[in-house]
Amino acid sequence: MVDRNRLNELSAEVLDACMCVHKEIGPGLLESVYEYALLKEFELRNIKAANRVPVELFYKGLSTGKFYEIDMLVEQEIIIELKAVENMHPVYDAQIISYLKLANKRLGFLVNFNVPLLKDGFRRFVNNF
Repeated sequence: MVDRNRLNELSAEVLDACMCVHKEIGPGLLESVYEYALLKEFELRNIKAANRVPVELFYKGLSTGKFYEIDMLVEQEIIIELKAVENMHPVYDAQIISYLKLANKRLGFLVNFNVPLLKDGFRRFVNNF
């Protein structure tokens, strides 16, 4: 397990990478555009990131045979849930909180690229941090 200092360093890189993508291509595009641009930005920074990561769903320790999909997983530690929407719905918060718990990860970000200033679309979530 990565220590708290390393997670904080990675979170700064995630925020900066998201800001670079937003500055480069701006708001108003499809979520998939930001997903692939962000993957390239992480690649340029030598940060390991994977998109569309399947995670098996367990119930009371038993496999359900079902999987859910994380938009992006950075360095096997940080979940990023990407959005490109006009309005953020509270279910998006619940979604990333559930993903953190189910994947047993400590840090996640909900990022909405469809905003004039990315700071207004960037939210941090923790799970047993």
